[in-house]
Amino acid sequence: MITMPNWRFAPLLAGCLMLGLLAACTTKPAPKTTYTFFPPSPDEPRIQFLTSFSSDAELGRTRSFTDFITGEQPAGRLVKPYGLALSGGKVFVCDTVANVIEVFDLQKHRASYFAPPGEGRLRMPINITIDTNGLRYVADTGRRQVVIYDRDGVFLSAIGKKDEMKPADVAVSADRLYVADMLNHAVRVYNKADQKFLFNIPDSSVTNQGRLFTPGNLALDKNGRLLVSDVGSFAVQIYDLEGKYLRTLGQQGLGAGAFARPKGVAVDRAGRAYVVDAATQLIQIFDAEGRLLLYFGQPGASTRGQLVLPASVKVDYNHLGYFQKYIAPGYQCEYLILVTSQFGPNKVSVYGFLKKSGTP
Repeated sequence: MITMPNWRFAPLLAGCLMLGLLAACTTKPAPKTTYTFFPPSPDEPRIQFLTSFSSDAELGRTRSFTDFITGEQPAGRLVKPYGLALSGGKVFVCDTVANVIEVFDLQKHRASYFAPPGEGRLRMPINITIDTNGLRYVADTGRRQVVIYDRDGVFLSAIGKKDEMKPADVAVSADRLYVADMLNHAVRVYNKADQKFLFNIPDSSVTNQGRLFTPGNLALDKNGRLLVSDVGSFAVQIYDLEGKYLRTLGQQGLGAGAFARPKGVAVDRAGRAYVVDAATQLIQIFDAEGRLLLYFGQPGASTRGQLVLPASVKVDYNHLGYFQKYIAPGYQCEYLILVTSQFGPNKVSVYGFLKKSGTP
C-alpha cells in the first residue's frame, strides 16, 4: 500500500525548512585573534609568540585513510625534550626520557622517531647539531660519546673512549668540532675531517677568568666567537676559536642581566646572544657588546608563550614560511626563535623576532 503525504502539514514543513536554512546561513562572528608580544604593551613589540607543539597533532596532522590501511601510527608526544636543531624543513628534538630524537616534518605535518639500532643506538641524547652537509652530531651523555650520522641517519662514527668525557653539546665550524665536556670542565676541540683531538678550552693554566666548571651548551657566531653556557659559573664564557678568553656574559643572580641556571645559548646574525635561564624560566637577549636588550617567556606574563623549565634555544632564518600565518598584521618576522620546555603542555615554543612592515 502506498501512503500519500499529509499535505496539511506541508506549510509547517516548509516553515521549518526555511528556519533551518536561515540558521545555517547565520554564522557566528569569528573569534578575535589575540597576539602575545614581548615586551608587553605599551612598549614596542619585538618578540611575538607564534605557536607551540609537543606532537604532530599541533602541527595539523590528521589521520588519513592511508594511515588506517597501513596501520601507521603517529609518533607520541615529547616527554622531556632538551636540545633541538632545524634542517631541511624538519625540527629535530632530543627526548631525554624516551631516549630518541623526534623529527617533526613541518611540510607534511608528521612526526617520526629517529632511534637507530646497533652501533648507532642512542642512550640519552641531550643535544643535536646538524651541519650544512646534513651531518648529525648528537651529544649523548648516556653513551658518553658524540655520535655522528649522515643526512639519512646512517651511523658513521663516535667520538669518545670509555669514561673519557661526558659530552653535553657540539658546535661545528668549517673545519673543527667543539664539544662541551662536563666531566673535564672544558670544551674539547677536534679536527672535523678525522675527529682527531686538538686541544682543550680553556687550557690547564687558566685559574680565574674564563675558567669553566659545568659547560653545558655552545654557540658559534659569525665573528669567530665561541659562547659557552656554564651552570657552574652562573655565566656565559666567551672565547675565540683558538681558546683565548674574551669576556664573561652575566653573573650570579636572579635580576636582569644575571643568571641562576644558564642553559641553552644561541646567536643571531647581528651578534645578539640568547641565553636560557632554567631557574627564572625566561630567555635574555644581549647585544654584541654584552648589554641586556630584553627578555621574554617568563611565567605569568601570558599563558601563551610562557616557558616551563626551558632548556635549549635556537635561532633560525630558513623556516619562516612555515610559521608566516601566525604573524600579527602590520609586522614582518625577521627570524624564528625556538625554545624547548622540559615540562608543561607545550614542549617546543616558536617565537618570531619582529619589525614593522615597511621599515628597512
